[in-house]
Amino acid sequence: MRAGTVRDTAALILRRCRRAFGGAWLSAFWSDDMSGLVISGGRVVDPASGMDAVGDVAVVDGKIAAVGTGLGGAERVIDATGLVVAPGFIDLHAHGQSIPADRMQAFDGVTTTLDLEAGVLPVGSWYERQARKGRVLNYGAATNWAFARIGAMTGSNAESSLEAFGNAMRDRRWIDNVATDAEVSGVLERLTRGLNEGGIGIGILNAYAPGAGVQELTAVCQLAAAKDVPTFTHVAFMSRIDPESAVEAYIRLIGYAGATGAHMHICHFNSSSKTDIERCRVLIAKAQAQGLPITVEAYPYGTGSTVLAAAFFSDPQFVERNGTGYDSVQRVTDGYRFHDREELLKAQAEEPSSLVLWHILDTDNNAHHRDLLDMSVLYPGGAIASDAMPWTTSDGKTYTGDAWPLPDDATSHPRSAGCFTKFIREWVRERKTVSLLEGVRKCALIPAEILSQSTPAMRAKGRLTQGADADIVVFDYEKLSDRATFTAMNRPSDGVRHLVVSGQPLISDGVLDVTARPGKPVRRPVVES
Repeated sequence: MRAGTVRDTAALILRRCRRAFGGAWLSAFWSDDMSGLVISGGRVVDPASGMDAVGDVAVVDGKIAAVGTGLGGAERVIDATGLVVAPGFIDLHAHGQSIPADRMQAFDGVTTTLDLEAGVLPVGSWYERQARKGRVLNYGAATNWAFARIGAMTGSNAESSLEAFGNAMRDRRWIDNVATDAEVSGVLERLTRGLNEGGIGIGILNAYAPGAGVQELTAVCQLAAAKDVPTFTHVAFMSRIDPESAVEAYIRLIGYAGATGAHMHICHFNSSSKTDIERCRVLIAKAQAQGLPITVEAYPYGTGSTVLAAAFFSDPQFVERNGTGYDSVQRVTDGYRFHDREELLKAQAEEPSSLVLWHILDTDNNAHHRDLLDMSVLYPGGAIASDAMPWTTSDGKTYTGDAWPLPDDATSHPRSAGCFTKFIREWVRERKTVSLLEGVRKCALIPAEILSQSTPAMRAKGRLTQGADADIVVFDYEKLSDRATFTAMNRPSDGVRHLVVSGQPLISDGVLDVTARPGKPVRRPVVES
């Protein structure tokens, strides 16, 4: 396109946007070289404004400049005729945090991927590393309570990682023991430092350290309240029977919210509640109705995933308390299912950081289990979040390489590739349990709103409105589908035709730009020491 044509087209867009939206604001965003992007003629679905209609979206300098009709051309035009144009999905719960993990999530419609349930430690150096190597998607993390505990109670100062987490489980002091006053002070000091370095909140992996005392956790929640940040909690217990049942864990969490004022976010509401989802759902709904600051997320699978060394697998009453046999625990790399407790304990000692699947709800064959999953996935005001795991190769090591497609032996839970597309396909398009507008709200706007009070950067995400960040997914609604399965885990999802991250096209006509690194950090303001 000749320079004069670009200039004339840009001027036409500017005139139309001025008439529709006010010229002063748009002029400030229109750059001198008249560059820009228009996504034209798509079904624009924006839960923030309630828009669900055919229209155009204009992008300038990484921001949405206008949404309307007849916006014309630009230096680059994406013809979205017959496609859905929506805010990019925001994943609050993604442990991959690497280029290969980002690429798989890009085809799942994700533009912002955050590790909040676990988080990282130290926080500052983690953000620096991501910036140095470049990221495909927008990224961010909470500060990690488990590693704060590991450091304060065992003296280890290892940086958080999947491998370091598995190795730390060999020293059970931080898992089983109530912390001393001095150790609690050490935990709080580490968490405070992480928050001051820009951590989005506090990730509390309570189930992995069930011995932690209520006094310590109360102090952690008081810190969160004082800093005005959420906690992202894997509840302490998940059993279907007392004592230490899922119900007890939720009563504790509700108590922390009421007693400290901390925003308590419940991670993977489905797998935390196991087969007791119905009872737990009633408790949380009542607490929310009373005004307590509690939010929830869920993923659309009945199978969970974690590290083999997780404390709950070694419970002598594992079968009775969970209603599943040891064969429900399956190693990710080779599909092997364990037979008994002795075999599992031996594997825990030898390969603590190996990833496993935990088959909890049989949604293929059990109608009641399907109903239970619906109760969590469709929870009013709840977000969809993947709990995406890192990709590992057949030797059990985390894959962080640059190959695309991923290596044939790269494995992970299918939710690492198809969480959001599965939700839209099954719950929205096929079963029609919610509208497309509501489905997008659960995948984009609700996650942004959960973080908007504490993290200013999130106020410009999850929406297609003037001034919002240009994080946009364009997909074929009729073809959008997850492809990853438990026997073929590394298949990217279908249907995402275009993905724009921070104003830069990442996927164009279904093809990934493997050189692109448009991801930007999502981070709270750093407090200078």
